[in-house]
Amino acid sequence: MTGSAAPGEPDTCSATYRVRFDEAAPDGRIRTSVLLRYTQDLAALHSTARGFGREWYAERGLTWLVRAAEVAILAPIEVSAELIGTTRVVGWRRVWARRRTEFLDEAGALAAWVLIDWVLLDARGAPTRIPAEFDSVFGAPAATFGLARVALAEPPADATRTVLAVRPQELDPMVHVNNAVYADWLEEAVLAAGGSELVRAIPRLARLEYVRAVEAGARPDVAVWPDAGGWSCRVADSGGADGEPADRLRARLESIAAG
Repeated sequence: MTGSAAPGEPDTCSATYRVRFDEAAPDGRIRTSVLLRYTQDLAALHSTARGFGREWYAERGLTWLVRAAEVAILAPIEVSAELIGTTRVVGWRRVWARRRTEFLDEAGALAAWVLIDWVLLDARGAPTRIPAEFDSVFGAPAATFGLARVALAEPPADATRTVLAVRPQELDPMVHVNNAVYADWLEEAVLAAGGSELVRAIPRLARLEYVRAVEAGARPDVAVWPDAGGWSCRVADSGGADGEPADRLRARLESIAAG
């Protein structure tokens, strides 16, 4: 693990990841969700290396929650491939921060990138201000952008619908479905609806807005449908105050131009 930054640039942290056999789809290429898992791991490595590990957060009753993510896979990433991931905080504002993580292949070419918007929560689960001591350590500028959103229309009448059962292995230490799992749910839904070509397309982009956490025992409803440029997906349950379905995830799987 290494870290470096040019003067005036955000601090960086790098680590190498080898794509394991179980992290690849039947075509032998990395699953989108795996890049989210690598990104989470690298963010934790970066924070810990700078003196802000799990114990530091636990003592202060603080935790980071993923609010939105974008994952772009730009080139085929095969089983056993070695990737060098480099992460940096590219901007923050009061209670949230955005990280950009890039993955280079063994030739040094950009194979994938991930953007994640994280919200800092206090012990009550409410958004709280980012500690002032982070400024001098991570060197991130004030964000000139807002939290990422995924705007979707209402599912059409012919949308493909399924009901999921949350499995124990999908829960993380916060006792809700880990953010990487939603990428699997998105791709599973698109596959079931006939979108296999886009699910494994190179290049492609997955955009996910995590509206509310899905917890143990939940049985969320998934609606997926094709539209211009890709597929849209809503994951919802009946937890709305008025009895109407409440969004848990709004997501898009899109084709993107090569180059």
